Amino acid sequence: MANKEKMGPPTLEMIQGNPYNYTFDEVAKCMGEERAKSLFKTLYKNGVSPKNQTMTIKDIYVGGDTTKYAFELQDGYCIKRRTGNTVCVSTMVGCPVGCIFCASGKNGFIRNLSPAEIVQQIVLLKERVNRIVFMGMGEPLFNYDNLIKSIHILRDRNGLNFPTDGINVSTVGPVEQLKRLREEHLKIQFTLSLHATDQATRNMIMPHMKSNSIHSVVEAALSYSERHNRKITIAYLLAPGINDRASDVRQLGKWFRGKNVLINLLQYNETACKRIKRPNKQQLVAFKIRLEEAGLEVKLRESRGNRIKAACGQLVSDYNKGNDAPTSDSPEKMSPVIHKLSDNKADTTRGIRKEKRHPFAKHKAKRKRKKN
Repeated sequence: MANKEKMGPPTLEMIQGNPYNYTFDEVAKCMGEERAKSLFKTLYKNGVSPKNQTMTIKDIYVGGDTTKYAFELQDGYCIKRRTGNTVCVSTMVGCPVGCIFCASGKNGFIRNLSPAEIVQQIVLLKERVNRIVFMGMGEPLFNYDNLIKSIHILRDRNGLNFPTDGINVSTVGPVEQLKRLREEHLKIQFTLSLHATDQATRNMIMPHMKSNSIHSVVEAALSYSERHNRKITIAYLLAPGINDRASDVRQLGKWFRGKNVLINLLQYNETACKRIKRPNKQQLVAFKIRLEEAGLEVKLRESRGNRIKAACGQLVSDYNKGNDAPTSDSPEKMSPVIHKLSDNKADTTRGIRKEKRHPFAKHKAKRKRKKN
């Protein structure tokens, strides 16, 4: 698979060529602790030097409460997102799951992102980030080793020193990887994208997850909650006529009543899929009330970024459309990665604006005035 490093400890050449790919311990073993501290200070605390980057900002789209960044990789495609003080991070180019409501997997799976490409989605933004969610393009647990390594890099006290409690992994729940995640000594937040209560419906919504029994997925998620003694979130995209039946309410109550679980009820951001209709606010509220009457804790998650195609993989599909997977004959091909930012505050901006100036020019100007 693309972007795999050689097995074994990194060499000095490897670190210098792609420093964001390595943990502090790996760098220190190769370069010594003092040089490693100096390098990590350069990487994470003194701004990003272009010579250390393996991806760049291609475009910025601003639409009301959501801003979406397009990053360009070194081999030809796209990923996504930052929201207010929350960054939504991708782990793949494309996606193998094939959820019918999501544009990320429209062109199938292309490749995993390296730890460096995952980490740079955060460090390139410059703004202060309070929360990281692995909820962008791709299924995080199918890129398991790179996901876990990137979390260790992000939380290293010599680097960003990001609090693990502020990191959320959102997954469709591949059972074997869920079992591995349960045993990790990481206090991360956890979200299971469920979207159905029976196997047939989930197979229709997530066609490439058929080998994972829905009951086993739920059991593994609840086991994670119990093992780490923390509340987990169940993401449930409401699809009128598909997953809002009385039997769905009963099954959700049977699974999660009395458990340390929050049901996050989601509104569909329309894509090209015609099989799912976007529910209106009344339908969302009515279903929320039914779930609460079944003894569940429920929260409506506001849909953001509809005006700039900020739903799963929408903007990235425009970049990757017709872009064949890179071959050995075209190594120079660059890869756009979409990164979405949603502001939590109300915004009176109307329409879509494609930003052409440097995204941090405003921040740089403010800092310059303060110095003067």
